[in-house]
Amino acid sequence: MDKHNLTLLNEFILMGITDRPELQVPLFGLFLIIYMISVVGNLGIIILTKIDSKLQTPMYFFLRYLAITDLGYSTAVGPKMLAHLIVDENTIPYYFCAMQLVFFIIFITTEFFILSAMSYDRYVAICNPLCYTVIMSQRTCSVLVAIPYLYSTFISLLVTIKIFNLSFCGHNVIRHFYCDTLPLLSLLCSNTHEIKLVILILSVFDLISSLLIVLLTYILIIASILRLKSAEGRHKAFSTCGSHLTVVAVFYGTLIFMYLQPKSSHSFDTDKVASMFYTLVIPMLNPLIYSLRNKDVKCALHRTLGQVCNIFSQS
Repeated sequence: MDKHNLTLLNEFILMGITDRPELQVPLFGLFLIIYMISVVGNLGIIILTKIDSKLQTPMYFFLRYLAITDLGYSTAVGPKMLAHLIVDENTIPYYFCAMQLVFFIIFITTEFFILSAMSYDRYVAICNPLCYTVIMSQRTCSVLVAIPYLYSTFISLLVTIKIFNLSFCGHNVIRHFYCDTLPLLSLLCSNTHEIKLVILILSVFDLISSLLIVLLTYILIIASILRLKSAEGRHKAFSTCGSHLTVVAVFYGTLIFMYLQPKSSHSFDTDKVASMFYTLVIPMLNPLIYSLRNKDVKCALHRTLGQVCNIFSQS
């Protein structure tokens, strides 16, 4: 990286969520609860879909990786944000800021395409059920997960290296509670036209391409369901998509609200609120949505808890 950067800048100062001291302790308690629920819920989904024989299907394979991505980007941001609510110095080392940005972009970008893969899985299950096991083989599922992770890692390193190779000229106050691209770009003194264009193209591509896959698959799913003669069959088909549709609506709705605001109404404070929602609240909601609405997950949880209780009772 640029030596000029290293001599002038060793750390950043994060503005945090609020500058009102009386709100910091209550917010710490609230966000600690949210983060702990997120960690327990997503770890629970990961463990259940790994060990329970009834959940060894493509649908739950993708659900496991959705939980991994949720846990990944919430953990990239959550612990540091919580620490800043209870300490006086809201600083983050230069290289830690870069690492936080790398991991955040990897996991948040991967989530786009995991949700797309899950919608494709539902499309095959409903529209082509007889060939489902052949089309959604273990190899296919692995490829649909591996490609997003490889792609996300590439663009994450590309964006982060480009940003941190530019000069900050000693300006180190980030108007956010974590190292994100837009607040970092506002600190740069170098020409940012190229990196802004790269970020814009990648963001639009990720959002539009993944959303188009989701919309197209659900148009085909709805058309297929409406052709079913049995009301019970239509209800069962719709119910298998309910949890995924809810997660998609919340995730894309939040990001569209954040990134497609008019410039006149755009502000870092609005970004903070939206960012808190998709970095902490959504990773907490996703396992709850899938566990509360999904009979298979609830049954797997009961079986696992029963086995654990039996082990303890025997010992």
